[in-house]
This record gives sequence, structure tokens and C-alpha cells, in this order.
Amino acid sequence: MAFVCMSLHSPGVHLPKPLNSGPSAVRRNPFRAALLLAFVALAATLILLGGQPPADASTESKLDETQGKIAEANEKKAVLTDEIAGLSAQISDYEVQVSALRAEEREAELRLAAKQAELDQAQAEVDAAYKQLKILANRLTRSLGVLKARLVAIYKAGDSDISDLVLTTKSYGDLIESTSYIEQIQNRNESIVTRVRDLRDQQEATVVRLKKAKDQIETSRNQIAAEEKNLATARQAVQSQQAELASVRADRQAKVATINSEVGQLEEIEADLQQKIQEQINAASGLSVLPAGPMTSPSAAGLIWPLSGTLSSGFGPRSSPGGIGSTYHEGIDISVPEGTPIRAAASGTVIMASYNGGYGNYTCVDHGSGLSTCYAHQSGFAVASGQSVDQGDIIGYSGNTGSSTGPHLHFEVRVNGTAQDPMGYL
Repeated sequence: MAFVCMSLHSPGVHLPKPLNSGPSAVRRNPFRAALLLAFVALAATLILLGGQPPADASTESKLDETQGKIAEANEKKAVLTDEIAGLSAQISDYEVQVSALRAEEREAELRLAAKQAELDQAQAEVDAAYKQLKILANRLTRSLGVLKARLVAIYKAGDSDISDLVLTTKSYGDLIESTSYIEQIQNRNESIVTRVRDLRDQQEATVVRLKKAKDQIETSRNQIAAEEKNLATARQAVQSQQAELASVRADRQAKVATINSEVGQLEEIEADLQQKIQEQINAASGLSVLPAGPMTSPSAAGLIWPLSGTLSSGFGPRSSPGGIGSTYHEGIDISVPEGTPIRAAASGTVIMASYNGGYGNYTCVDHGSGLSTCYAHQSGFAVASGQSVDQGDIIGYSGNTGSSTGPHLHFEVRVNGTAQDPMGYL
């Protein structure tokens, strides 16, 4: 049978006063007044306890201890996460430095290659100049040898050659011609020797010039090579620092992974303790804990159904009890047996988990970007305010607390605090 929520689902709704509850009625019936005061005291106690019977103290103590460990682990995780972010930023900076140094190394390599090619060309020119100088030196040596032999022959002949030349010539004209010929031969020999000497001097000057140019190029090449070596050393130092930071970051990430594992185990313990507390509460109130229904696939809006049941009341205006006036229903009602586990429609942070007037036991989860979901009339809570939940986590159990005519879940979707039709999100 489907039960319908018959009240305004908003915080602070006051229930109508019972008939004959004024001062005169109290005076007329002292026994009834005492009974009424006892009922009010009991109701106030239940409200202070969140509408739940007290659970075993040792179990609650274990739950508090477990939640404390989870909070402490999450604090360590937050510190490590900040440290990891800082290390990642430093590693990125070093990566930029390494890239810049590599670019400078490549530029230095190109300049070094160009200088090496220039040096090789200069060395080839110096070698060619040395070879040519050697050839000219040999030619000069031969020319000097021929000239020396001629001079020796002339010296040995003395003046007899001139006397013989004068005696053997038939005329004065023949004598002049013969003398001129001999002078031309001597002048030619001297010219050859002079030219060879000039070429030798020019070649020696060329060799000196080329050798000096080659030495300058070699000096420049050595400077570039030293610059390249320094760049490589600097890059290796930066890469070493980068590797050290990466190692530290890996260590921190491993610690975060360990903490995540520990938190996961603690959260399982927490869920078990909460389940145990709920079982104790249900046992004290005569309720049985039902198994959680299967998770539905997320809708296009990213939400899942909080539980499986019968939709007993929709979103929007509806008639008030007795047909007088109308009210506005800010959610949907899903009829289910009391104690049915309620799942978080999406991941988020619990911003409320307390008794809230007509809502009864009321839980709200903030999903970010102004979106929140709320769950009313629960028989008990499975989460606490400030706790993070994942989509599908059990956050409470359906019930009949607050202004309700039967066990069901009142489910709301709010955007920036304004109620929306949940069917548009499921």
C-alpha cells in the first residue's frame, strides 16, 4: 500500500495543536495534563536524539574514533597533496629550464660544426700553401745551383773568354751582338732567381697569414666547445635536481595512495559501525534493516534514483487534507518499507543531517555548482554533516519521522536553494 506525505515539507512547520489542550482543559483533568507533559518531554528527547533510540555507547565510541582517524588521514592527505602540487610546479619549472638549455646546446652544436668546417678549410689551405712553398723552395734551389755553376765557369774562364770573343769576331758589330747576348743570359738568370725569391717570400707570408687565421678559428672553436660542455653540465645538474624532485613526489604520491587505502578501509569500518548502530536503533524501535536496492544508471543530469519504490506523490501544487486550499510539494514521495537504505543521488558533501521539523530526520547533500539533493522522513542517518559521499553511498534509511502519514522518502532537488522537479534530473 502506498503512503502519501500529507504535510508541507519545509523546515519549521508546526503541527496543529491537539483539541482541548488549553489551560482550562489542563485544570479540568490533572491526570491528562501530566500525561501530556510526559509526552512532550519524550518528544523533546527524541528530537534531541535525532528521532532515534540511543545506540550502544561502545559502538558510537568506535565510530567517533574511526571518524577521527579518517579526518586525521584526510588532513595528512591534504598536506601531501599540497606538497605534491608544489613539487609538480618545481618539476615543470625545471622542465622549462632543461628545454631552454637543450635549445642553447643545439645552437652551440651548430656554431661548433660551422667553426669546425671553417677550421678544416683553413687547415686545408695551410697544407696547400706549405706544399706550394716546398715546390718553390725546390725550384729556387735548382735555379741557384744552375746560376752558381755558371758563375763558377765564368770565374774559371777569367778574361780569356772576352779575348777569344774579340779575336774570333769578324767585325765590330758581331762583337757588340755577342757581348749583348751574354749580358741577356746573365740578366735572365738573375731575373729567374729574383722571381723565385719573390714567390718564396710571398708564399711564406701567405703561410704565416693562413696559420694565424687557422689559430684564431681553432681558438674560437675551442671556446664554443667549452660553452657546449658548460651547457651540458648545467643541463645535467638541472635534470639531476628534477629527478630528485620527481623521486620525492613519487614518494609523496605513494604515501597518498597508502592514505587513500587506509581511508578506504576506515570508511568501510565506519559504514559497518553505522550499519551496526542503525541495526541497534532499529532493534530498539522494532524495525528491521532492509538490503539496499540496486543502483540505477546515472541520468543525463548525472543523478541516480535514491531508492527503488512506488512514486506516491509528484512535484508541485496539490490539495490540502480535507480539500481546503492547496499546498506546494517541493519534491517527490517514494513509498518504501521503513528501514530501506537510501543512496546518495550524486557525489558531494553532506551539509545537513539532523532533525528538521516537518521534514523529520533530514539530510541534504551539496553536489557543487549550486546543485543539492535532500532526503526527508528518515528513520535514521548513515552519514554526518561535513562528510564526503560518493554517488550510491548509503546516507540513511527511509522512515516516518516528522510530518508524515506513512513510511516513505521525500526527495528534493534544489538549484541555488530553489526546489526543482526531481523528475527532470532522474
